[in-house]
Amino acid sequence: MGYNIKQKGGVLKNNKEHISNIINKSIMVSEKILNKSIIEKISRAGDMIIDAYRKDHKVLLCGNGGSAADAQHIAAELSGKFYRDRPPLYAEALHVNTSYLTAVSNDYSFDIVFERLVQGMGKKGDILIGLSTSGNSKNVVNAIKKASEIGMKTIGLTGETGGKMKDITDLIIRVPSNDTPRIQEVHILIGHIICQIVEKKLFDKNCK
Repeated sequence: MGYNIKQKGGVLKNNKEHISNIINKSIMVSEKILNKSIIEKISRAGDMIIDAYRKDHKVLLCGNGGSAADAQHIAAELSGKFYRDRPPLYAEALHVNTSYLTAVSNDYSFDIVFERLVQGMGKKGDILIGLSTSGNSKNVVNAIKKASEIGMKTIGLTGETGGKMKDITDLIIRVPSNDTPRIQEVHILIGHIICQIVEKKLFDKNCK
């Protein structure tokens, strides 16, 4: 089946220039996290996760759309491997069971899909990482609140404002941008940095 798409709006006269502009914008946002405050928060997030694993706790993650993909990506790096062949770490993205997701959304509400799993899976001392570019995703906010009630530690990855998440997480890392794709690109950069720190400190005998 073909698509009959009528041209609307302006014409991209220079596609290569447009691509270069997008790449430059991504680089600019990445460079903005090269400041002392954000680097310190990324380091603290890594230390929180390391401490949890050393005490036999686990890491849960949640997000929607692209943030769900980032949550699953980070979970895979922790539970599989990042750079080195080593034992798996318990990390789970809360959206991967589609039967659960659709059942709870249908029977209750999509707003509680993550909260309900946190209640069922989370224990005191575990970590919940919530990803939301706006910081206002209701199901992520509800999950963070439930995690805090249980006694879990919470980490938030958001955009510039932090939204509602900035007031309810133990640690919030705000990417200084309001552009959703650029925020998500930096979220996975931050996720990779954290995974590398965690792996190195837990499994490198020469690392203190």
